[in-house]
Amino acid sequence: MKIGRNDPCWCGSGKKYKSCHAAFDDKIDSYKAKRIPVPSHKLIKTPEQLEGIRKAGKLNTEVLDMIAENIKAGMSTEDINVMAHNYIVEHGGIPACLGYQGFPKSICTSVNDAICHGIPSADEILKDGDIINVDVTTILDGYYADASRMFMIGEVSDEAKKLVEVTKESVDLALQEVKPWGRLGNIGAVISEHVHKHGYTVLKDIGGHGVGNDFHEDPYVCHVAKRDTGMLLVPGMVFTIEPMVNEGEEDFFVDEENDWTVYTEDGMLSAQWEYTIAVTEDGYEILTH
Repeated sequence: MKIGRNDPCWCGSGKKYKSCHAAFDDKIDSYKAKRIPVPSHKLIKTPEQLEGIRKAGKLNTEVLDMIAENIKAGMSTEDINVMAHNYIVEHGGIPACLGYQGFPKSICTSVNDAICHGIPSADEILKDGDIINVDVTTILDGYYADASRMFMIGEVSDEAKKLVEVTKESVDLALQEVKPWGRLGNIGAVISEHVHKHGYTVLKDIGGHGVGNDFHEDPYVCHVAKRDTGMLLVPGMVFTIEPMVNEGEEDFFVDEENDWTVYTEDGMLSAQWEYTIAVTEDGYEILTH
């Protein structure tokens, strides 16, 4: 049902629609008329929701900072899991991964040729030369924030270091494409352009996602795309940018024993960085990284 101009705004501000989001919706409708995919109101976070996600993001970033200070060779991936779990719980949060669709641990730890969803284990010991992605999602007061970082253990090879650096560069370039009234496809375009320029591949079938009120929301953020395609970006949208970049081919398989961990088919290295970002009136805000 169409909202009357003098009705309360759909965003919950308590203001009349005409003085709150009416002009905003008119602008979205002008893009919709051009057959450009536009977000539903459900995907546009209110100021209250953004503040909740921001607080969850602050805690999530603190967890990754703590891991960065402590991760080292000789440590098991389960050691990292316990550190992260305890920090989150002690600061009033909930580890979103624990129990999610049966996932058995509080974070994901993906080492070397593991692309994503690595399950921490006391038997998996980090050694000099390893690269590892640690993926943390934190719930605080009902709001979700999601980020991951790469860590290089000891002295890594030049090849591994370059892969990690290029993957991070691709995310930083993608941030510059997050603009209100821009297009989602520009994010995937700049990532794939940068990755392919360096001879790597990036996964199309696993990508970023909306987040904040739930763990996984729309839109799907593909990291391989054409410029000026995809959903319209509008202020209030919150999603992750998290390219998974392979040293070799894009092909992957899922571990048959745990039905979670994704590995490169050719056994070559993979790297990933993940930020949760919000689209703002003049660009973007990093909520956790």
